[in-house]
Amino acid sequence: MDNLKLYMVTYNVGTTSPDQDLHDLLSLNPNAKNEKSLPDFYVVSLQEVKSKPANMLMDSLFNDSWTNSTCNILAARDYVKLKTIRLQGLVLSVYSLRKHLFNVREIESEYTRTGLSGMWGNKGAVSVRLGAYGCSLCFVNSHLAAHDEGLDDRVEDYNAIIKDQEFHVPEHTEIFFHDYVFWMGDLNFRLMEQYEMAPDEIERLIKKGELEKLFAYDQLRHVMSTGKAFSELTEADPKFAPTFKFGVGSDDYDHKRRPAWTDRILYKVNSNNYENVTLKLEQKSYVCHGQYTVSDHRPVSAEFVIKIPDLNVRVDAQVFSENLDESVQFEKIPVWYLDEENIATYKFTKDTLKNKDDWIGVFRENFNALDDYVVYEYVNKSSSPLPASKSPHRGTHHEGLRYTLTFPELPLGRSCSAVQLIYFSLTEDNVQTVLGISDPIPLKKKD
Repeated sequence: MDNLKLYMVTYNVGTTSPDQDLHDLLSLNPNAKNEKSLPDFYVVSLQEVKSKPANMLMDSLFNDSWTNSTCNILAARDYVKLKTIRLQGLVLSVYSLRKHLFNVREIESEYTRTGLSGMWGNKGAVSVRLGAYGCSLCFVNSHLAAHDEGLDDRVEDYNAIIKDQEFHVPEHTEIFFHDYVFWMGDLNFRLMEQYEMAPDEIERLIKKGELEKLFAYDQLRHVMSTGKAFSELTEADPKFAPTFKFGVGSDDYDHKRRPAWTDRILYKVNSNNYENVTLKLEQKSYVCHGQYTVSDHRPVSAEFVIKIPDLNVRVDAQVFSENLDESVQFEKIPVWYLDEENIATYKFTKDTLKNKDDWIGVFRENFNALDDYVVYEYVNKSSSPLPASKSPHRGTHHEGLRYTLTFPELPLGRSCSAVQLIYFSLTEDNVQTVLGISDPIPLKKKD
């Protein structure tokens, strides 16, 4: 068995901007050169990101300021953003170290509105599922109904999300059909209503460090134990103080609401999904980052190590650089010109199912997000086959036709010195996989 290290963070940002440095939120050193052991994947879930109904189209096209800040920090450490999904104020982003790209498969996202009886997206859930080294993972970010008296609504929201979310990857069509599930967000569970202490009395208990006494009345643990909601999942006991509700910019609780652990990270492992293999998870941390005060919530992070089957696939940089797991191979291109059309040639190295919506995107060299293409072309509409090589020195297994694809003039200036091509497999249900990445292609402007 091999291991993958995952880092999760959830933060209700209260429609604010990232005015504080986010390195500590990601448990990273501000100096990237001093990093030792980096997680293989980051999962960042945000709630109440600033959003207006009139801006929903723009929100879907461009990253918010929090995602931009996170992406910049992770890009400096060679992470690539695999997917971001947004539903109004709910944002979920998944990042991978670049060396894992060819072993990440079938990326898909879903969303569920639960606000106003399912008509509005101010509450609900967004999710991303993917395969990695033969295992399936699903990440859920949810923002459930608010207020002490809203317990039944939160239970209803959870069950509506479970019922509504449907994926299009065989055997993994539902959230809990995955090998590993991580559910996080502003779940909004408070203290049981029977616990009649006032906010100031609760704060005194917190300052005394009597957290266990307080946590015994946690609504989330109550519904988990009764089977009403979240009973499929497991959570480590939080050893940190309630994460809500603080005065903005303050370390003091705002007594308009009773303090509660609203911000949570839970998980599930389907241990026996494979013969002769037992999947396992070890939680390494579960902490609150109390120095972040721009919101009335405090962010929470958790670190996990998951077991994956030994697929005889090494993931170190040497093997990655040899592109052993590519299904599509691009021929080396000596130069592309900025002021004219350019041609790429590629071939399939494995027996790979081709979809009518497969596409090739042009990306800046050392791209840091799979959605940050410069231009793209659909393969089915634009590519042209070339005769297969008859050279006796070239292998024939898996080796069929070579294809060419013409790209339009690139809308790039002289500041971009090189680009890379990425071949995406895309099904009709928007399930996406990276099948090939070209070497950097130098750019020149013709005299």
